[in-house]
Amino acid sequence: GHDGILVLDASAKAGMPAGSYFGVEKDSVFSIGLTPNRIDAASHIGTARDLAAVLTLKTGKSLSVKYPSVEAFKPDNQNSNIKISVEDLAACPRYCGLSISGLQVKESPLWLQNRLKAIGLNPINNVVDATNFVLHETGQPLHAFDAGKIKGNKVIVKKLPEGTPFITLDGKERKLSSEDLMICHESEGMCIAGVYGGKGWEIDPGTIDIFLESACFDPLAIRKTSRRHELNTDASFRFERGTDPNITIYALKRAALLIKELCKGKISSDVIDIYPQKAANFKITFSYTHCDRLIGKKIDREIIKQILSSLGITIEKESEEGLSLSVPPFKPDVRREVDVIEEILRIYGYNNIEIGASAKFSFATNQKDANTPDTKEIIAGLLAGCGFTEIMNNSITKDAYYQTEEDLVKILN
Repeated sequence: GHDGILVLDASAKAGMPAGSYFGVEKDSVFSIGLTPNRIDAASHIGTARDLAAVLTLKTGKSLSVKYPSVEAFKPDNQNSNIKISVEDLAACPRYCGLSISGLQVKESPLWLQNRLKAIGLNPINNVVDATNFVLHETGQPLHAFDAGKIKGNKVIVKKLPEGTPFITLDGKERKLSSEDLMICHESEGMCIAGVYGGKGWEIDPGTIDIFLESACFDPLAIRKTSRRHELNTDASFRFERGTDPNITIYALKRAALLIKELCKGKISSDVIDIYPQKAANFKITFSYTHCDRLIGKKIDREIIKQILSSLGITIEKESEEGLSLSVPPFKPDVRREVDVIEEILRIYGYNNIEIGASAKFSFATNQKDANTPDTKEIIAGLLAGCGFTEIMNNSITKDAYYQTEEDLVKILN
C-alpha cells in the first residue's frame, strides 16, 4: 500500500510483476486450530515438532526438528555493566538478559518484513522485528530496552505499590496493582512483565545500545495482570498458558545473533541467567492396559514408544506392563497418564480407530422427577438428540436500560 505516486528506478522493466521488483516472495500460510492447552504448538518449532511426529509415523523415516544453530554466539566485548535483580522468584522463576551495543536502528530487510506480514504482524524496526521473529519461531517472548535509559545500570524484577501510575506503549496511563510484576530500573517501572512495554522505553532510531530480555513468568500472575488491564498481546498469550523455561537461553542467543546481523551491533556481555530453582520434568507412569481400554484399540507398543519419543517425551524405564516417562516442561498440559494417552491418540489419528460392531450406552435419569418430567427438559433433550447444541449465555444488556445499577453484574471481558 502506498499513498501517491511510486517512483521506480531503472531496474524496473515495463510489464514485470510488481512482486518481483519489490522482492515480495510468494509463500503459503497455514492457519492451525490451536486449542488453549496446546501452548507447546504456539510457535513454528512447536508445530514442526508435531509434524515430525506424524510424518515419522506415516513415512517410516525418523524425522526430527532442526533448530537454527546458535553455536556462533559469543560476546564481542564486556563493555556493558548492566546487572539483574529478581525480587519475586515465585512470579519470575527465570530471568535472562544480555547487552548489545553500537547498533543501528532502521527498517528491517524485505525478507524479514515479508515474513512478519505473512503472519499478520506490522514491521516496526530491525530490533523489534527480530524479537517478534524469534517469538513466533520459538514460542519464547523477548523484550528489548534502550540501555541508555536504564538508570543505575540495573534491571530489577519486582512489584510496585498499589496505584502506581504507569504509561504503556499505547499512551494510556494505568494504575498498577500491587500484584502486577514489573521490569524496573532503580527508580521506576519500564515494562509490565510479560504483557506490555512502557512509553519512553521503546526502541527508536536514536537507540544505540539495548538490553535484551528473555524470561519465564508465572502463568497465573500474567493472566491476572493481562485481564486486569485488558491487555492481550502475543507475549501475554504465551506466558499465561506456560512457556518453556528451558528455551529462554536458546531464544536469547538466537535473537542476539539476528540483531547483530541486522543492526551491525556488538554483543557486549555474557548471558546473565537468574534461575535458582530448575524446572523439573513431569514424571508419569504409563500403563499399556489403561491405554488400550481408553483408546478402544491395542496399538503396537513400538509405535507408542516411537510417538512418545518423537514428541520429546523420554522413556526412562519400560516393561511389558508399561513405561516410566519423563515429560519436559514445554508440555505443561501433559501431567497425567490420560494426557499421555491423548498425545498418542492425537498423533496416531482418531480416524484410525475402527468402530466396532456394537456399542454400549448408559442412560442417567432423575428418579425424583421421573414421573413428572419437565417439558422444557424433554424439548431440550429431543433437540439435542437431533444434533442441536444448547447454550446458556449471560444476559448482556446496556446498564442504561436500568434505573438502578445495584443489581447489575458488570463483566470485565
